[in-house]
Amino acid sequence: MSKITKNRLFELLSARHLNNPYSKLADLPSPDNFKDIHIATKRIKKAILEKETITIVGDYDVDGVVSTTIMLDFFNTINVKVNHIIPNRFEHGYGLSTKIVDLIDDGLVITVDNGISAYEASVKLKEKNIDLIITDHHTVGDKIPIALAIINPKQHDCKFEFKDICGAQVAWYLCAAIKKELNLDVNMSSFLDLLCVAIIADIMPMTALNYTLVKQGLKKIKTSPREAFKKLNEVMSKEAFVSDDVGFFIAPKLNSAGRMDDASVALSFLLSKNAHTANETLSLLDELNNYRKTLQEEISRKADFKTDKKDNAVIVWGEDWHEGVIGIVASKLSNAHKKPAFIFSIHNGIAKGSARANANINLYDIITKANHLLLGYGGHKNAAGLSLNASNLEEFKTIINNELEEYKEDLHIEPITLGELDVASVDLEFISIIEKFEPYGLENHRPIFKLSNISLVKYDLIGKDKNHLKLTLNSDGIIFEALKFNDSNVNISQNLNLIVSLSKNEFRGEVTPQFLIQDIL
Repeated sequence: MSKITKNRLFELLSARHLNNPYSKLADLPSPDNFKDIHIATKRIKKAILEKETITIVGDYDVDGVVSTTIMLDFFNTINVKVNHIIPNRFEHGYGLSTKIVDLIDDGLVITVDNGISAYEASVKLKEKNIDLIITDHHTVGDKIPIALAIINPKQHDCKFEFKDICGAQVAWYLCAAIKKELNLDVNMSSFLDLLCVAIIADIMPMTALNYTLVKQGLKKIKTSPREAFKKLNEVMSKEAFVSDDVGFFIAPKLNSAGRMDDASVALSFLLSKNAHTANETLSLLDELNNYRKTLQEEISRKADFKTDKKDNAVIVWGEDWHEGVIGIVASKLSNAHKKPAFIFSIHNGIAKGSARANANINLYDIITKANHLLLGYGGHKNAAGLSLNASNLEEFKTIINNELEEYKEDLHIEPITLGELDVASVDLEFISIIEKFEPYGLENHRPIFKLSNISLVKYDLIGKDKNHLKLTLNSDGIIFEALKFNDSNVNISQNLNLIVSLSKNEFRGEVTPQFLIQDIL
């Protein structure tokens, strides 16, 4: 079998992007293609000219916070004062709720990254004579809210060419349409640093339109004039940013605010006007993120213990499990058990849940099969939120298990390797080819490779807690080292088949290739 050499690697990765119709920013689809966008911009223009109160209603995850930041920054740039509300997860619940409507007395409401499931709230706004513009990207349900305009690419009669975009992208496109309507001079590419964070954090497919926006946005982070990104540049000291820097470092910090306390902390960080504010808010985000990690580990252990291996999904619950971390726990257990995961926290008889899947199923569609039990739900293919009376959990579990029975072969997508790796080809140039095709993400995975018939020379447990495995290996006479993080199992065969990824290891000024073990087969 031919092995992956540098030339073959370049061929395979470049082929992924050959037919991208949006390979340049100049090729991006027009805002005009969104359903209702002209209705929205004309109404916003009227509100600006007549000095009406405009209230932006965001959401508490990274996408919602970034969406709100883009809107506030845009309106600030054009010298229009607007109000904003980001719901508190624990006090108001998700998105535009009736509790949020109680805080608004007049004017115009614009939602970002939420609203498509806010029927009751929309009725209440209508009763108050307040116009509503919804911008969202979540799946459109049967009960569509009463709104003057709904800008959501997932509406079946929306002509926008690329459906899998996040809430911040919809908000950004609305700002671009407002700019056009008012004939303003605003550089819309100045928001790409923010935009790429939301696209990565919300796990949008890293293809086509998203690939181009993120590629440009990651460059912008490096040179961004925003105090928040200046601070992140200082802390991270990266030569260049890649998608994993956002996914594993920046996004969890921003997310921790809404998960553990209030998303306004993350918003304040992104909108920081000086270095002092950026420093203070980032320190607070770090504290919240560390607290989140501790709770997450604790609940993960409890949830894992309750998991029934025979079920088609992980469906578990506990009293007063912290609502802010159950989504991450669901994601972790979905990957660990290789099937969808539903994690619920019960409080006062109500079970609030988060669902995650890395599978060839549509989570949202599966959940609708149990909608007669649900108090509310929303989401998309890979992630969803839902709530129901705790007394209905067992019935919900039975329905989901039965629904997933016909998808037995599709409950988890195994990572696809590029092929057998030629270990002799691996050097810094090989890794620079991988880096050239950044950013990676959903549907454009970071390259992983097979290593077959590898001999184990020795193993070591490393790290402060001795919880990382370092293997010294031999492939056809070539000796190399490989790391497997968070694994202390030393019961290892002498002859191994591995799945690995590659990265750069920078230590005391020396840069070398690093093999990272994804799986021992």
